[in-house]
This record gives sequence, C-alpha cells and structure tokens, in this order.
Amino acid sequence: MKLRVLGSAGAEFPGFRPPAFLVDDHLLLDAGTIGSVLTAEEQWKIRHIFVTHAHLDHIRAIPALADNIIVRNLRQTVVVHAIPEVIAAMGEHLFNGVIWPDFTTLPDRDAPVISFHPLETGAVSALPGYDIRAVAVDHTVPAVGYIVSHGGKTLAYTGDTGPTDEFWRHVDGIDALIVEVSFPNSMEALALTTKHLTTSLLQTELGKIGKLPRRILITHPKPHYYDTISREIDSLAMKEIELLHDGAVFEL
Repeated sequence: MKLRVLGSAGAEFPGFRPPAFLVDDHLLLDAGTIGSVLTAEEQWKIRHIFVTHAHLDHIRAIPALADNIIVRNLRQTVVVHAIPEVIAAMGEHLFNGVIWPDFTTLPDRDAPVISFHPLETGAVSALPGYDIRAVAVDHTVPAVGYIVSHGGKTLAYTGDTGPTDEFWRHVDGIDALIVEVSFPNSMEALALTTKHLTTSLLQTELGKIGKLPRRILITHPKPHYYDTISREIDSLAMKEIELLHDGAVFEL
C-alpha cells in the first residue's frame, strides 16, 4: 500500500497544507489538498474520497476537483464516502448552488461529477481489493476515522479527534496509524475544548492500544506550533513515532 501525504497541517499557512492522504494513487482520505499539488493526470485518477468530518479544512479541495473534471469535459464520477451527517452538511452548506454548484447533478443527474455514498459507522465498505471501516471518534461535529486494509496491510487514520476509545480497538499491531496532534502541551485546555490532542494527550491515548502500530504518523499540527510539537514528540523517545511533513511518501 502506497501512502502519499498531500497535506498534513492543522491550518493553511506558507509551507503547510490542509489534510489529505492519497492511497495507491486513487483513494483519498480527506480532501483538504488536491489541485494545488496533483497534476491534472493525477487528479483524474482519484475515484473515491473518504471524508472524516465536514470541517472546511478536510473538504475544501473537493469543489475545485469537481470543477476541474467538468471543465476538462471528463465523463467520470468521484464517489465521496461519509457518514450521513457529513453528507447532509456538504449538501446544505457547500454543494448548494450558492456557495458552489451542485456537482451531484452536473453535468446531469445520471452521470454526475460527484456522487455521495453514505457510510454506516462501524460497518465495512468493500471496494475492489480494499476493506474500509468507518469508526467513530470524538470531535466537535459528527466524525469518524477510517481503517483501510489492502493486500495484507492495514492503515488507520483518526481524522480530527480528542480523547476517544472505540477507534483504538481496531489498531493493535497494524502497519501504520495516522493520528492527530493539533496543539502543544501548554494548550491542553483549548485542545480538550475543541476536541483535539496534544502530545501528552496522545501518549495517554496510545496507552489504550494493546500492541502499538509499527508506524505512528502525526498529522494536523497547527503551523504556528509545529516546532514545539516536534520537540514534544521527540521527547517521547518512541521509535514508532514520526511527525509528518507535506509531500512524504510511504510504502507500507
């Protein structure tokens, strides 16, 4: 399984892009970054996007991707998978004909550029060669993380979450875990209020896992605190942990 980090920051800032993780060139976990990184040909390969929640930094690149496809007059549909609450939010507030055209009906209803596919929390979606489970996490809006299995490898992605429980039951000994740390330890009160993690909170969360994943990849740091978070991650002295940077590529 190939993992390409298109963006991994908790905000947009020079040198930092919002979260998006491309799996095997055609499956995207969150969509904060697409067209500013991928070539036209790379964009056309995307067929499925799994969205963790409806916050703008995780969905902001989908409208531009849809526009790029229709302007190029490509007859293809990108399936956006998400829990019903996320689909409802995107339909009401984004693809509503006011903020952006409703690409679920363009160029026509029978062959739209964007098609929403609702997911049931806890259930497994089967794509050719892939099993993808949506697992509830604890954020300020309805949110899930994803467990992606393919070719004997397993990748887990929390999306945005504060302290949670159910997700950790699915990650024992897996190949890679992408988990957020948004704030430095000194901002724990804000992290808890906004339902994010600090390094110290992450350490507690990792204690809930029986056998740690082989790789623990840290995403979503606020750019203003990247260096501080990096030092705090290093202080854990855990060989499994790595703070992500945009553009990284992994073979799992």
